[in-house]
Amino acid sequence: MASARISTLRTSPVSDTKLLDDRRFRTLLSDEDWGRLPVAIWRRFSKRFEDGNTVVYVGEVDEASFSRAGWWLAQAARLIGGPLPTGSETQVPMVVTVTEDAASGGQIWSRICARRDGFPQVIHSAKRFAGPTGLEEYVGFGVSMALRIAVEHEALAFHSVFYSLQLGPFRLRLPEWLTPGDLTVTHSDLGGGDFRFTLEIIHPRFGRLLRQSAVFREASS
Repeated sequence: MASARISTLRTSPVSDTKLLDDRRFRTLLSDEDWGRLPVAIWRRFSKRFEDGNTVVYVGEVDEASFSRAGWWLAQAARLIGGPLPTGSETQVPMVVTVTEDAASGGQIWSRICARRDGFPQVIHSAKRFAGPTGLEEYVGFGVSMALRIAVEHEALAFHSVFYSLQLGPFRLRLPEWLTPGDLTVTHSDLGGGDFRFTLEIIHPRFGRLLRQSAVFREASS
């Protein structure tokens, strides 16, 4: 398993950390859909720590690919903070941290992907329980995307609905020609504490732009 290679990474036990029951994702699905998810996914997406506390997942990238257009998209996205993976290396460690955000009432996600040469790539985004779909992901520089969640083949899928740009008090919905296409993030359980995280972007004209998949497990205390 990938996490064995980076098993030296451990979270420090915090005696006063309080685990709360989190129904924020649960309320975005029907009872029927939520019931079709494996229990391990229920638990993972019902885990909420007090504000400022963090859960850490460790793993390894096992798939990464770009089309030519996708590679250019990932490079151009550096202008807004680099929210997309830029490397195609596999069998490299990856760490994801999820931190409760007191300011927005959401979660801050940080993804650290190692490279064989140079510093790791670090990607930050914030999931906010707001907007017309009830969930949006903010990537920085005023750019966010509304998300719709669904249960597909016993996995939890996050689909982009539209993209928007915040300019002061105004929020502008971006036209489709200014967006990368349909972004989907899928969280599927593999059993034994392992799960797969897959990111894919498909453009209506250029097809699949990029795909990255990694296998994780929660770091031990």
